[in-house]
Amino acid sequence: MDREFFSQDALYVAPKLLGAKFSVDSAVGLVTLRITEVEAYMGLGTTGPYDPGSHSKDRRTERNASMFSDPAHAYVYFSYGMHYAINFVCSPAGSASGVLIRAGEIIEGRELAQQRRLVRRAESTGAIKEQQLARGPGNVAQALGITRVEHDGKDLFTPPFSLQAPPESPAQILNGPRVGVAGVGGGPQFPWRFWLPGEPTVSAFRRGRNASE
Repeated sequence: MDREFFSQDALYVAPKLLGAKFSVDSAVGLVTLRITEVEAYMGLGTTGPYDPGSHSKDRRTERNASMFSDPAHAYVYFSYGMHYAINFVCSPAGSASGVLIRAGEIIEGRELAQQRRLVRRAESTGAIKEQQLARGPGNVAQALGITRVEHDGKDLFTPPFSLQAPPESPAQILNGPRVGVAGVGGGPQFPWRFWLPGEPTVSAFRRGRNASE
């Protein structure tokens, strides 16, 4: 798993990230995620169908600029005015595709991940269940301490990030429509969500508004 690997488009990269370990270090400690669920997004300069769910589907903007950068960098955005989410940038520079890290298991730094998640809760109801610490892209970013200012555009192979390939290929991978994506992009025409079956950290499917049947 190197920069050449990420020079492939997101549809190629996404399922191969399942089981990989992604770590984010900080002044308060390191947290490591074993990736169990991802989504692929394709944009300008890539081959294949037009992806109405992608931030980079039509043009380059200040917000999505990192999607057009060199492969193996982070694209971090603020979602719904509530939380951050991280994508791994794929495809050669100038093209835009990325893999959203949707869920995973925290395997190192659980206490720190707990603290970060609880800070964001309006009312604390005790410890968060381990399988829920990084279920959903917003929770992934919170648990890992990821923000746009600190991490957008950063190299995935340079501190504070580190990335390790899965020790072996998963025995089975499932795929289906992406979660919470509006319109056609969230329908069966785009079965671009990939996950490890039987993993309790994987998100429950939620159809986006006006998603195509």
